[in-house]
Amino acid sequence: MKKIYLASPHMSEEKYEEKYVKEAFDTNWLSTVGENLNKFEESVREYLGVKASVALASGTSAIHLGLKSLGVEKDDIVFVSDLTFSASVNPIIYQDATPVFIDSEPSTWNMSPKALEKAFEKYIPKAVVVVHLYGRATRMEEIVKICEKHNVPILEDAAEGLGTIYKGKYLGTYGKFGALSFNGNKIITTTGGGMLVSNDEQKIAKARFWSTQSKDPARHYQHSEIGYNYRMSNVLAGIGRGQIQVLERRIAKKNEIFNRYKEAFKDIEDIEMMPENEDERSNQWLSALTLRENSKVKYLDIIEALEKENIESRPVWKPMHLQPIFEKYDFINHNDNGISVGEDLFNRGVCLPSDTKMTEEEQNRVIRIIKSLF
Repeated sequence: MKKIYLASPHMSEEKYEEKYVKEAFDTNWLSTVGENLNKFEESVREYLGVKASVALASGTSAIHLGLKSLGVEKDDIVFVSDLTFSASVNPIIYQDATPVFIDSEPSTWNMSPKALEKAFEKYIPKAVVVVHLYGRATRMEEIVKICEKHNVPILEDAAEGLGTIYKGKYLGTYGKFGALSFNGNKIITTTGGGMLVSNDEQKIAKARFWSTQSKDPARHYQHSEIGYNYRMSNVLAGIGRGQIQVLERRIAKKNEIFNRYKEAFKDIEDIEMMPENEDERSNQWLSALTLRENSKVKYLDIIEALEKENIESRPVWKPMHLQPIFEKYDFINHNDNGISVGEDLFNRGVCLPSDTKMTEEEQNRVIRIIKSLF
């Protein structure tokens, strides 16, 4: 059977990407400068309504330079969402800082305001990294209010959230900085890449400087600061220029996929789709479900049944405080005792195929297999 992917690159039917990549080749701008970079950054700024942006090699590098821009240094405390991918945390370690993991809340699966308040009672952090899971928004109005009360800046990890609107604002624009990802599985891609966005033009200019090895403006090669090889290629930015033109189309398709799953499983009491927020237009990057705690069907049963039919799925992220490399760091539980919200979701959650190239019949195939288990 033809493989059905969780999420894979999807180039535009109009082949916009080929046009811009060809321009890069035709003009010989095959480095980390060029018109594609300028135009791609500009298009993302216009889409999000921010003043400044710098295209980078990955979402991870965007988080790293965002933390550096916030002045995070050795031994600083940084609060970070617990239920996420390790790329949200690794840059904190790059800066020799100390992560403190903040649990999720059941209603959004994202950072719990209650747990965040608990964390502020125990620590004074340099920054808070808020992750928007699977394209769903954290309750940012509450998170912002808490952080403003303590005068601590926010860096949004919106790697999975490009295009999601929460209470009239795009994810990535609530914090001092927003980090985006254009990895191959994201809602739009540059094959690999990311972007740091902000309304602070000076800070973004400095991040751009760091991203090209911190070369001082001298005739010879001179460096007064440590730099990084983080700048996006002009060729890959050409792919981004094409992809941004179909972003809204991809969001519409992702929502169709989620709603079809939701309708298909509405009569199975053991299945609950990831909660929706009425104040949100989600990009629905991945459609995820949880199984009732006493369900006879377990998350691994679904994954293995799909795998046998050449269909890709995966568990919900394993919380960071349970990862061997991070288990020595503190964790703040949403619950007053017992298992954390993030661990509970990990034990019961599945991310379903959400590929925008998936046909309705292919999705029905996924649905039939899952239904057969019940």
